[in-house]
Amino acid sequence: MVLCTALWSTAGVATRLLDHARGYEIAFWRSLVCAIFVICVLAATHRGRWITEVRASGWPGLVSGIMWAVMFTCFMVALTRTTVANVLVVMAAAPLLAALLGMAVLREPVPVRTWGAILVAAGGLIWMSLEGLSSDGLQGMLIAFAVPMAGAVNIVVLKRAGARVNLVPAVMLGAVISMIVTLPLAWPLTASAHDIAILSALGVFQLGLPCILMVRAANHLPPYEVALLGLLEVVLGPIWAWLWAGEQPAASTLQGGALVLSALLINEVLAQRDKG
Repeated sequence: MVLCTALWSTAGVATRLLDHARGYEIAFWRSLVCAIFVICVLAATHRGRWITEVRASGWPGLVSGIMWAVMFTCFMVALTRTTVANVLVVMAAAPLLAALLGMAVLREPVPVRTWGAILVAAGGLIWMSLEGLSSDGLQGMLIAFAVPMAGAVNIVVLKRAGARVNLVPAVMLGAVISMIVTLPLAWPLTASAHDIAILSALGVFQLGLPCILMVRAANHLPPYEVALLGLLEVVLGPIWAWLWAGEQPAASTLQGGALVLSALLINEVLAQRDKG
């Protein structure tokens, strides 16, 4: 799950290298290549019977696919309607929603230490975004709220059905739905060959591969832990932009990121101690 979030977090620095592609077009190309990559993975692991695997995923695969599509699409749409800071604050709700939904549907208890980690991590994300927060863009924030909501539902579906159904095809379904939705909004396409090469790498290594890793991780981790570790994406993104693109983060970004990392680390250390 940590590797998954590390790969997710590379999107920001990679998009700094693009010539022309922006917004919806980024989402379109990324989703297209992600769908192709997952089909190749399914064909390689199931001897070409990938369509059978898609059908076998049944309703859990369809629900999970729709949730992936919401996450792939709504984040990009939200960024066109409000500030990045506002979107990040909304993302802070992800572990809380996953914990509550996991308790309601899976009867998955949440340790006291994890409630504390959720609160501290949420506070860290809000502190990271403090300088850019605004009251404008309420519509964008509402759209952004669909991302943690869909993420919570998806994690619970993956946990509940993943042990008996292969839900990797759901990643492909989500990418196809996202591709269909974003194509009209991205038209006419302006991406250069250079852009397409970068977006192809994102489709494989920033979307397809980490989403497959998350499907696997969800079989072994409780929903609240998947969502909590997922917050690493928001912390690592500015770090990569700092190291690779020379974008100096604000002091509040570093301070809030340190809070999030501390909450995650302490929660995992205490979890290992409890198991021991």
